[in-house]
Order: sequence, then C-alpha cells, then structure tokens
Amino acid sequence: MSDTPENRRPLKIRGAGWAQALAASLGKAGASPDLISATSIAFAVTGAGFFLASGVSEGAFRAICLIVAATCVQLRLLANMLDGMVAVEHGRGSPAGPIWNELPDRIADAFFLVAAGYAAADAGVSAGVALGWACAVLAVLTAYVRELGRGLGFPADFSGPMAKPHRMFALTVTCVVAALEPLWGWSGESLAIGLAVIAIGTVWTAARRTRTLARRLKEKS
Repeated sequence: MSDTPENRRPLKIRGAGWAQALAASLGKAGASPDLISATSIAFAVTGAGFFLASGVSEGAFRAICLIVAATCVQLRLLANMLDGMVAVEHGRGSPAGPIWNELPDRIADAFFLVAAGYAAADAGVSAGVALGWACAVLAVLTAYVRELGRGLGFPADFSGPMAKPHRMFALTVTCVVAALEPLWGWSGESLAIGLAVIAIGTVWTAARRTRTLARRLKEKS
C-alpha cells in the first residue's frame, strides 16, 4: 500500500495503545501484510455463511448467527487496519502490497453485503437480494471513484457518509438490531432497512467524491 499520508485512510483507532501493540507484535513476528489482508476475505466468507444461515433459522440460533456475522464484519475491519500498520509502520510492505490492499476489500464487501441481502430475502423480504447486490455494486463504485482520482494525480478521497468503515459500522448495527427484531414481530425487515440505508448513503458518497474530483480537475486546468 502507499506510504504517503494523503493516501492512507484516516483512522483515529490506529493511535490506540492496543492497536499499536498488536501491530508491533505482528511486525516482530514477521507477519506478512499481504497475508493479513487475505484474512479479511476469510472473515468475509465466514460472515457470509452465518448471514445465509440466519436467513433459514429461527429463534436463538438465528440471533447467534447474526451476532457472529457482525463479529466477522469487525474482524474484517481489524485485518484491514493491521495490514497497513504492519506494512507502513513496521516496514513489512511488499511490491504486491497495493493489490492486496484493494482487491480483498472489494471481495469482502461483496460477500458481506450480498449475503445480508439473501438473508433478508430468506427471512421473508423479497427485495433483500436486490438491495444486497445494489450495495455491493455501489461499494465498488465508491472505491472506483477514489482510485480514479488517485490515478489522475490527486490524494485519495476517503469521504463519506458511507465509506467502507461507515458501511461496515452500519452493517454491524443492522445485525444487532436484526438479532432482536423477533421481539417486535419482524423477520428480515431490519436487514432490508439497513441495506437500504447503506445503499442510499453509498450513492451519496459516490456522488460526493465525483463532485470533489470534478472540482479538483477544474481547479487544476
């Protein structure tokens, strides 16, 4: 991944003592940032499996599946943060680092969001599948606009309101609410609403980044 500050996602949590200690431990152990990046896909596949299981389950087991899926979402984000810290701050980066920094993110987004959509559909909300796929495509679009800007020579634009950390936070909260929704008689509606919020926010994000890029190009001309 790029080691220039303007091309690193701004994350306050990087400065937390536990994050610094964990990254230092991984660096001293000789951990490969690329392998850490790859684990984010493993967490996404696992989380997707639990999403799908929740869609065909009921009661306590459904709730457990959704909580485990939410945990996988957060573990994916942890892997995404640690790969960069180990690569940049502990000098473990590789020539293929930029590839491993980007491709696993796109794959992980798709697994989580599409699986959540199918879980909503299996639970009774037919629009869930369309919402899941829409969120996945829009997530790729926001990353594309960011990388397009970088390719044109501008700093990476990580603005929201539904950048990757925001999407995954929204999905985590959605999982927790969905685990509790039988208490008020819902079945899948929470997942569908959460995905709709993510889709709308991601459209906004892509539009905002595109507008910023257009302004930068105009100022440069």
